[in-house]
Amino acid sequence: MTEPRQSLPIREEDRGQRLDRFLAEHLRLSRSQVRRLLARGAVSVGGRSVNEDAKGLNLQPGPVIEVTPFARPEDQRALSAPDQPLPLLASGSGWLAVDKPAGTPVHPLREDEVDTALNALIGRFPEIHGVGEGGLRSGVVHRLDVDTSGVLLFGTEEAAWQRLRGAFREHLVEKIYRALVIGALEGEGSLEVGLVTARHRPARVRVVAEAELERARGVHIGVLRWRSLEVFGGVTLVEVRPKTGFLHQIRVSLAHLGFPVLGDRTYGPASDPIAVPRQMLHAAHASWGEIEASSPDPADFEAALADCAALSRGA
Repeated sequence: MTEPRQSLPIREEDRGQRLDRFLAEHLRLSRSQVRRLLARGAVSVGGRSVNEDAKGLNLQPGPVIEVTPFARPEDQRALSAPDQPLPLLASGSGWLAVDKPAGTPVHPLREDEVDTALNALIGRFPEIHGVGEGGLRSGVVHRLDVDTSGVLLFGTEEAAWQRLRGAFREHLVEKIYRALVIGALEGEGSLEVGLVTARHRPARVRVVAEAELERARGVHIGVLRWRSLEVFGGVTLVEVRPKTGFLHQIRVSLAHLGFPVLGDRTYGPASDPIAVPRQMLHAAHASWGEIEASSPDPADFEAALADCAALSRGA
């Protein structure tokens, strides 16, 4: 179902309110959904089209906000792309685990996208549609960064999705990642840091200084354990077990520790000891109760490991 074109007058009681908050309230959308409307030019203020940069605009009474017709998130449907490669790792009653390749988004942001994991699944498992958050996020239990490879879980039935989401929310799911980091990181340890989203597009997260924790807004406490598996001179293979889950948590935490993920241009240096095609972070394992799935190192990760070993022998 498509929402009709809407005209929303700015009244005196709306004075000073942010545009994104105003739209979220009147359209019954989340602010991230409002940002997507702004990004595609679906909103005009006083007859002038605005984009996502206007999300923080302070409204003044008088002008009318126009919103072009749009489909509500729960009514959107992901297009089927069954020929897109997406290996199935494991499945059970109401759930499945796939091996997400690096470079593949988890779910589409627009109805015309076809290159995501959900697009690859929806044709083979049409029962996913409407599960969980529904729409373009149907069945999605958790997320991996676009350039992170490995185990990704989906719910194919509502009850199983609810159970899995609850397990993630309660930090009950065991997650194991493998990462190549810059520097000689030896031994093992744990890290607990305050994290906050500093920017949405492109996304960036920062570590909150201890002195800021009490007054900072939207802080998530990220907790993880790490263990050095092998040191190759200036690069280390590390196993990471995050206890919590937050956007870019592993990448930000390792960079804060002084050992950024190899190939990470957001939190690492502009160049690397060896050339790699993306950030070398791989979700190797996820388990909880009867749910368990493991993903072997992908080809690009194996190639990076071999290059690291060769670099170490030549040092």
